[in-house]
Amino acid sequence: MHLIKGLSQLEPFKNGCVLTIGNFDGVHLGHRAVINKLADRGRSLGLPVVVMIFEPQPLEYFLADNAPSRLMRLREKVIEFSHLPIDDLLVARFDRDFANVDAEQFIEQILINKLRVKHLVIGDDFHFGKARRGNFSLLKEKGQQYGFTVEDTGSLFVDEFRVSSTLIRDALSDGDLIRAERMLGKCYSVCGRVISGNKLGRTIGFPTANIRMLRKNTPIDGVFAVTVTGIDNKEFHGIANVGTRPTVDGNSKVLLEAHLFDFDRDIYGRYVEVHFKQKIRNEMHFPSLDHLKAQIVKDVAASKKLFAELPL
Repeated sequence: MHLIKGLSQLEPFKNGCVLTIGNFDGVHLGHRAVINKLADRGRSLGLPVVVMIFEPQPLEYFLADNAPSRLMRLREKVIEFSHLPIDDLLVARFDRDFANVDAEQFIEQILINKLRVKHLVIGDDFHFGKARRGNFSLLKEKGQQYGFTVEDTGSLFVDEFRVSSTLIRDALSDGDLIRAERMLGKCYSVCGRVISGNKLGRTIGFPTANIRMLRKNTPIDGVFAVTVTGIDNKEFHGIANVGTRPTVDGNSKVLLEAHLFDFDRDIYGRYVEVHFKQKIRNEMHFPSLDHLKAQIVKDVAASKKLFAELPL
């Protein structure tokens, strides 16, 4: 997969392409169905399969800190896309200039002149261009004028619910990791590089691998039973807290702290993936570190019991 960072780096496709456009937050089962459909079309036409996403996501630009929590950072999204039948991933910078592009300009300058799109797959509720004036109907109309076809992404249902990033966020917020997993097609996870912390966990007997979430807000918070991968091709069991550490410092920045069972190695700088298996409790403020330590002992026991009961 070829990563194209920005429209300025986009060279016109000589013979055109097949394209889908969206946020693709979470790259869930519905997104994967769209991409597989697009890939089939690309093979039949002999054209490259292109996915166009936005960074930041449009609602993050317009709503800033009030935007919905993001399921995936850009790097995580790129990694997931690299496993799918995509030839080119175009990351368009969503800024004031982009937000002010008229719908017709978007079609003519980007879809036609740059991408030379031959087939487009989008949701029937997709809007684009200044004041969100562009829509599915306009694309169908312009497709007849410029010679490209437009197809609806369709919907994928799980348990009678249409799979969407919004429903996944709701499930994660409710602590329902099983429902989120059914829509994602895999266990919800967070990737990141292990950073140096204040080493407080080590002083109370529970050293942690700390990962800065690097998100304005997060769809999950609390204490979870987790597995961690990215170290020696092995999977390690543990517990993780996602939150602002109210007992320690009440930092406004969200941090992921993972304690791995029977593990004592320096992994600073490692890029790891934390897989959330089950929520144990909400994040809490404790009157002292001794009270916090006593609770962590209970959390570890609950997590170990969970892993012991999981089928092999």
